[in-house]
Amino acid sequence: MKEKPATVFVVDDDDAVRTSLRLLLKSVGLPVETYASAQEFLDGFDAERAGCLVLDIRMPGMSGLELQQRLNEIHAIVPIVFITGHGDVPMAVEAMQHGAVDFIQKPFRDQDLIDRINQALEKDRDNRAGLKERDAIRRRMQQLTPREKEVLDLVTQGKANKVIAGDLNVSQRTVEIHRARVMEKMAASSLAHLVRMVIEAERTAAP
Repeated sequence: MKEKPATVFVVDDDDAVRTSLRLLLKSVGLPVETYASAQEFLDGFDAERAGCLVLDIRMPGMSGLELQQRLNEIHAIVPIVFITGHGDVPMAVEAMQHGAVDFIQKPFRDQDLIDRINQALEKDRDNRAGLKERDAIRRRMQQLTPREKEVLDLVTQGKANKVIAGDLNVSQRTVEIHRARVMEKMAASSLAHLVRMVIEAERTAAP
């Protein structure tokens, strides 16, 4: 089944802004959906859909920052570009610290916004490619025996074979055998590679 194209989701309580952004984005061939409130967007949110979110920072009811927080709580990876007024820059900086990819101040040039949206869409593509890789890593981890999982956990904590042997009350040779099997099953080329894969597997959303 063919994947749906990435969509630009616009959330702004101003009718005129939503209309102008919809026309702008359609004019450059970008699929776009508009929402009048953060709650409306959240109610229909599907984490599987590729795209990015263009989000007004100040809105009645749930604010843009509050929507960002809700999305973070459910580990959503949709990249966010905030639209801000001049006085909202400190809030926009806070939003960036919580994972937003960019913010743009009103009034903005159309091309500046399009550039930021394209960057956000590229980030979404990278994030989703990373998720597919993490899924593959998790599948490999599921093939490990309970003892191999214990060894993996201790190895990635940086513990030496001798220490692991003491922790698990087995011989050092047994640890070496389990460790070799872990490296083989995980297709890890080095300890550093193994640690990176575990970190990738444990990551939820890309911040």
